[in-house]
Amino acid sequence: MATNTVTQRLQEAKHVVVFTGAGASAESGIPTFRDALVGLWERFDPAQFATPEAFRADPSLCWGWYEWRRNKVIHAQPNGAHIAIAELASHVPRLTVVTQNVDDLHERAGNQDVIHLHGSLHSPKCIDCGIAHTLPLPTDALPENGRRIEPPRCTACNGYVRPGVVWFGEMLPEDAWSAGLAAAEECDVFLSIGTSGSVYPAAELPLRALGHGATVVHINPERFDISSQEHFLEGAASVMMQKLLRESFGDLPA
Repeated sequence: MATNTVTQRLQEAKHVVVFTGAGASAESGIPTFRDALVGLWERFDPAQFATPEAFRADPSLCWGWYEWRRNKVIHAQPNGAHIAIAELASHVPRLTVVTQNVDDLHERAGNQDVIHLHGSLHSPKCIDCGIAHTLPLPTDALPENGRRIEPPRCTACNGYVRPGVVWFGEMLPEDAWSAGLAAAEECDVFLSIGTSGSVYPAAELPLRALGHGATVVHINPERFDISSQEHFLEGAASVMMQKLLRESFGDLPA
């Protein structure tokens, strides 16, 4: 149950930051790195695909896995948490959405100008020269999993096109990180949804918000340790976000 303090602070807030992790998209059927893979991908650890070295060592295997992920995202739908976050924008003067997720479910739910700290599956680029590329939507004919797919070649330098996500060992996009930090330091309320706050540097954002006087609220189905200055709402992201909106602003539109 949302506390009176949280609802009151949300009602009074002039700037709310919503910070989402994998748990916010899991209810839409998007597998996380912690989930067991299925089918022919079962023999792989997702982390082994998440480095530039892995891509260069076996481009077709790595590209095939990311195309499988992109196909899952494209056929997924925004869940109740994404929709509630988009609805929140109509109740507060300013809303900033910062996400660690590489899907576009926030945008499809109606949020604008989402800050993507870890890049996007929909923004591939050349691994050599960095030029952005556009990919066609995958079709239903794309095998469910386990298929090697040769990556496209860059039209400028003929290098391989790689997924536009941030891999282990890579820096976060400078513009996105700067915007996320600025929002965290300026907000009145910081809602951290579906993330345990254990992956740095992104996990620094709620700490920055707390340090600048914001009310920090963690929403997660599994409780974890927080400071005495923070709040915890235990439950699924969709359930808790819809409940928080009802308690703060009344009935949601049908």
